[in-house]
Amino acid sequence: MHPNSAFRHDDRDLHEALIAEIGMGMVFATTPDGPRVAHAPLLSTGDGAVQFHLARGNALAKHIDGMTALALINGPDGYVSPRWYADQAQVPTWNYVALELEGRVRRMDQDGLHALLENLSAANEARITEGKPWTMDKIPPDDLRRMMAAIVGFEMEVQAWRPTFKLSQNKPADERARVAAGLEAQGSPAIAELMRKLVP
Repeated sequence: MHPNSAFRHDDRDLHEALIAEIGMGMVFATTPDGPRVAHAPLLSTGDGAVQFHLARGNALAKHIDGMTALALINGPDGYVSPRWYADQAQVPTWNYVALELEGRVRRMDQDGLHALLENLSAANEARITEGKPWTMDKIPPDDLRRMMAAIVGFEMEVQAWRPTFKLSQNKPADERARVAAGLEAQGSPAIAELMRKLVP
């Protein structure tokens, strides 16, 4: 995460929105087998925790219960060319949005896992505008039990929120406007839009 305090954005609602919008993250921990990462859908509980599930055979699943771990959510990003600055005698950089969460992980029981799966599918089904939302009751109970036995649910109580919204805040407004236009023209409209919305 970038250490420049200009790139911190401490709006918790914005962090929650990023988790909800991206929906997918990486969970890192150091295990007896070495450092490991898992890619997992993340769901915020809204009260300072995030939930996720892993395949039972995942390298983290057998170790992470009780550990302190990191979860990382990557938002939009884009390469910033010095050609977009008035003075081009500068180095290239990268604008990006990322949220790092650190916290203690606990394993969920089967009821908690079932609730997580219902909430996760409901949140993502709501994004699809066509047709009727899919629900878990479409799966026969025996099949659902078998499928759920292959995964493990976890909840991380977040103890540290470390956001980076690197949006050219260290540049004057006219430079930021040119960078945003350049990013948009090069196919990175999401990071350009955040630059315009979040930087005064």
